Amino acid sequence: MRIVFMGTPEFAVPSLDMLVSEGYDVVAVVTQPDKPKGRGKKLAAPPVKEYALKKGIEVLQPAKIKTTDFENQLRSIAPDLLVTAAYGKILSKELLDIPPLGCINVHASLLPKYRGAAPINWCIINGEKITGVTTMFTDEGMDTGDMLLKKQVEITDEMTAGELHDILSVVGAEVLKETLIKLKDGTLQHEPQNEEEATYAPMMDKDIGKIDWNKSALEIHNLVRGTNPWPGSYTFYKGNRMKVWKTRVADNGYASQKPGTICEITKEELIVATGNGFLSVKEVQFDSGRKMGINECGHNLDEGEVLG
Repeated sequence: MRIVFMGTPEFAVPSLDMLVSEGYDVVAVVTQPDKPKGRGKKLAAPPVKEYALKKGIEVLQPAKIKTTDFENQLRSIAPDLLVTAAYGKILSKELLDIPPLGCINVHASLLPKYRGAAPINWCIINGEKITGVTTMFTDEGMDTGDMLLKKQVEITDEMTAGELHDILSVVGAEVLKETLIKLKDGTLQHEPQNEEEATYAPMMDKDIGKIDWNKSALEIHNLVRGTNPWPGSYTFYKGNRMKVWKTRVADNGYASQKPGTICEITKEELIVATGNGFLSVKEVQFDSGRKMGINECGHNLDEGEVLG
């Protein structure tokens, strides 16, 4: 079985590694072009490219995939199957029709919930307790194809998007392995998605992390977790932007204050009033500074100050 793998970020690497380790014939990898990274803005290769080069797999990095040139290039490779995992672009019908076995995608949610670019972030931001991975046959829509296999993962109360990402990337490889076994032995079942149950997880941007202290302590806690490590949640202290990296929902017992008010500063946390309940802020970062626990910076903060 000749496979072309299409993926870009770290999430996709375990799935590619599984294909290689299990002896599948990965004839080429398609990934996004190198992009500037860091303060020096030097071009950096996507993680999938770095892995593929180490394994001696041909790497293709088309700026656009909906072109005749790329379609012809893929036809010349003659894959039996496409496998995608967080590639980052929607495939055209012309591309999907090339491999006789179609295209299998590894998606980091329990479809049809959280279709789209950022399912890991949004399921935490929305306070979900369960998520998982779904393999699906790709069609021309955004994560709308027939579902194949699923595996659930519990989201704990303190889990960040980064931590969930690492778990789901490994689970994704496991589900893909089982999916391909069933594909080969002819036992793979298709299940159409219920459109009435579909939800979407749009792409993240830096503005999503801005904290609205009028929301509940739980909602803000979920936002902080769901935007960690990127783009990060933030507020303002005396006009200076302050990123908030680690929080917990505090016990009640504090007097009612204006949302955003720092009610108490201890060695370990700031207790901040919200629209419903109180939030313990445990780790922050000011612009051009490093992440710090409140034990390091609390002496520079004032009780009674209103954040935001």
